[in-house]
Formats: sequence, structure tokens, C-alpha cells
Amino acid sequence: MIYLVEDEESIRELVVYTLCSTGLEARGFACAEEFWGAMRASMPSLVLLDIMLPGEDGLEILRRLREAPDTAKLPVMMLTARGTEYDKVRGLELGADDYLAKPPGMMELVARVKRLLRRSETDSEPEEYSVGGLFVSIPRRLVTVNGKEVSLTLKEFGLLAFMLKNSGIVMSRDKLLSAVWGYNYEGETRTVDTHILTLRGKLGECGQVIRTVRGVGYKAGR
Repeated sequence: MIYLVEDEESIRELVVYTLCSTGLEARGFACAEEFWGAMRASMPSLVLLDIMLPGEDGLEILRRLREAPDTAKLPVMMLTARGTEYDKVRGLELGADDYLAKPPGMMELVARVKRLLRRSETDSEPEEYSVGGLFVSIPRRLVTVNGKEVSLTLKEFGLLAFMLKNSGIVMSRDKLLSAVWGYNYEGETRTVDTHILTLRGKLGECGQVIRTVRGVGYKAGR
């Protein structure tokens, strides 16, 4: 599934129609709020982002995607009518994988989308983890304990995914805050403790996968 965030209805409909007509699945969203709502339900394979959006703009969306463990490597292409070098450089600095000016040529857009999808399939790291009775699929945002699905919030899932990706490595509370909440998050390290406590409770007998390292922080492992 490909998600497109574009506030111009004519472009949004054209891009979604073109992608779907070439055998790809695509959904369009007019604003960041609609996009984040869909992200909570299902993870896409690629995101197309306009920079100029009402409310939260495309660069801010990109920044948040790159700071969250479960979307840090999600392929993102920026679509914008802006032609300044600054916007292109800014998007690339924040982690955009490609950049295409609007209105995009449909054949070029499809070719670039397929290239990004192929690249992500070949160089992606393992995105499913099994530890005892715990199973976590990052692309599907799925967590099960002994085969039973567990519902986690975005931050709880982010914490679990980040710690599993770094299994065996002790993470300080500050490191977890930076990785999951973002470098600009103005919260106390107690936030991490609270979320870990809740996460362990939801995981039940598999909550022991997250271990406390006294005086340092937490680590994931058997």
C-alpha cells in the first residue's frame, strides 16, 4: 500500500488513480491528521509527501517518520510545487529517499515509486521478531503473545520495536526518549518508566523480554 499526502484534490486523485491502474495499491489523504489516523491502523510500503500542506507540513511529517523506530526506514518521496534548492536539500537532509516536482509526470512517478519499492525490498533489515511467546511484525504493526493479538499505543509499539531492533544493548532513558519521542520532546525520563510499566502489563508473561538494568536503563532480550 502507498500513502499519498496531498491537499490538491486534482493531483491527489490523479496520482492515486495512476498508481492503482499500474497494479499498485494507493490511498490519498488531504492533510496530516488523516494520514496519521491511517498510519495507526496500517503501515504502508511507501509514502508520497507534499511539502505545502494545511497544518502540519510535509517536512514535519517526514521528521516524525524518521524519528520513530517503526518508520525510520520507510521509503518517502517528496512531491512539491516549490522549486527552491533549499526545500530539496532540507527534505533530503531529513531523510527523504527521492524528490519530484509537481505536477509530476505520471510515467516518471510510477517508475521512481517502483524503484524505491524494489530497493526497500532488497536492503531492508529483518522486521519480524520472535522471543519466546512474543511475536512482533513491524511492517504490519502487529504484536501477539502466544498467538493472541495485543493492542499497543503508537509509543508503546515504538518502544518495543526499537528495543527489539537493539536486543541485548542497554538503553538509557534519555536514549529511549530521543529515539521514540524525538530529540525535541520536552518530557521527563519518568515518561519512559511509565510506558515500560504499561507495556510489560500488556505483554503479560512476555513482559519479561524488557529487562531493567538498575542505574542505567532497559534492554530487550531473553
